[in-house]
Amino acid sequence: MRKRNIRVQVWLNREEREKLQASAKKSGFSRETYLRTLINGFVPKELPPADYHALIKKLHAIGNNLNQIAAKANATGHIDRSVFQDEANRLRKSVLDIRAAVTSPQKLE
Repeated sequence: MRKRNIRVQVWLNREEREKLQASAKKSGFSRETYLRTLINGFVPKELPPADYHALIKKLHAIGNNLNQIAAKANATGHIDRSVFQDEANRLRKSVLDIRAAVTSPQKLE
């Protein structure tokens, strides 16, 4: 059974329809998903730039390298674990902040 079983019909003029289609396209959402997002109190963001995913991939690679360095350093005992952990946490937070800034919808005010 469908999750949404109530149909709502809205009449728009040509300018409104074009604005809706352009906004939905910029966000990567369908018109319906775009409108539901607005109804739920959020403004969808535009799709991230093409190099966004490559940047996130590089940051994850850095994080993986940090983990490998930490494992080796822990085995040899030649690293300050708290300093390394702080840096790893900072990297994780940066990745999340970038993702949130670029892709998460903003709450309507």
